Amino acid sequence: MTTYVALLYSIVLGPGRRLVMSDLRDMATDLGLENPRTLVATGNLVFEAEGKTVSALERKLEAAFAPKFGKHVDIIVRDAAAWLKLVAANPFPAESELHADQVGVRVMREPVTSEVIERLRPYAADEKLTSVDGDIWLYFSRNMASSRLLGALTPKRAGGVGTSRNWNTVRRLGDMVAS
Repeated sequence: MTTYVALLYSIVLGPGRRLVMSDLRDMATDLGLENPRTLVATGNLVFEAEGKTVSALERKLEAAFAPKFGKHVDIIVRDAAAWLKLVAANPFPAESELHADQVGVRVMREPVTSEVIERLRPYAADEKLTSVDGDIWLYFSRNMASSRLLGALTPKRAGGVGTSRNWNTVRRLGDMVAS
């Protein structure tokens, strides 16, 4: 069995409706995924499966999600080895120690190019921005709520489908897949 991390782009299903994590775990069980568990109520699912590719799991999860919850949601999947590599690749370790909630990564379905990073740079005022192994790493050195960079991370500007998580979540998911 291989352990996987699945990240949902959004858990908001409509006005006043949010996805309940127990329902997400139930959906995973119904799909035959083993030992589904979630981390906080923000659309982070860890599970085991055998003989599946990442892209097949993404398609399977997305196809099941829409009819069950009434909305399409992009879902990014990484196997445990790829997730642990992402955790180890954090380009902002000092900042993560001091301000873990201000360091984040936009996990991309397809790797971004250096052109995408250059296109995003004008939106980074006093923030740091880089790409590692095709994912976009960010350090928000000021109030995230007023960040132009955060607002610029649309699929069009960011080079495709992706979803962002802060360092606390990334690290805790790493702990879950490592154990």
